[in-house]
Amino acid sequence: DGDGGGGGGSRGGSRGNRNVTGGGARALAEIYGTEQDKVNCAFFIKVGACRHGDTCSRLHNRPPLSQTLLLKNLYFPPVQEPGQPPLTEKDLLEHYEEFYEDIFTEVSKFGDVHDMVVCENHGMHLAGNTYVKFETEEAAQKAFTGLAGRFYAGRPILAEYTAVTDIWEGVCKQLEKEGTCSRGSNCNFMHLKKIGRELEADLYPDGRGGAGFRGYSGGGYGRTGRHDGPNRDADDFRG
Repeated sequence: DGDGGGGGGSRGGSRGNRNVTGGGARALAEIYGTEQDKVNCAFFIKVGACRHGDTCSRLHNRPPLSQTLLLKNLYFPPVQEPGQPPLTEKDLLEHYEEFYEDIFTEVSKFGDVHDMVVCENHGMHLAGNTYVKFETEEAAQKAFTGLAGRFYAGRPILAEYTAVTDIWEGVCKQLEKEGTCSRGSNCNFMHLKKIGRELEADLYPDGRGGAGFRGYSGGGYGRTGRHDGPNRDADDFRG
């Protein structure tokens, strides 16, 4: 995986005087969002976040509307309490699946959810980021409005539109293909937290990703129906 988002450097130069007509425009379109793009932050385009934040030397283009909402830093695993038995893998999975189902159920009230994934990276620009892709921009807009001022488990739900519509583009390919990442949890591409197959089948009854799914078990690419199951922890939501 590459370095994060083109930090350093200057915004100056002759950007405003570039000729982007004809072949120039086509060339810029071909390199848009790649490492050769010196104007737009490739990481922000692919994952909706950048470790440099507002100090990045490249542009962070935020869409006015999108099918996908980014709920920033929403999930964090439970903390081991002093004097309590050590948390097991089962404890951690149950905690995460409870969160996943709660959020999925809540956002599904606004429209059909196409996909939902959660990052387990440690970098704060990605940690706990929850991406919800709806079937339509209208559903995403309803969710954006409906989640404003809301809290989950005492944590504010900070929703924003993101240009991330093909989630696979932002996933760490090395981790998915090899099961490990040379950059570890500080990778600047998405490391997606998995849910169990039972919950997956419940929330994605049409099958996650359908035929030829791309591999990760963090969200489905297949069309899903609206999930109207009960919210087990409605008290976690406030606002």
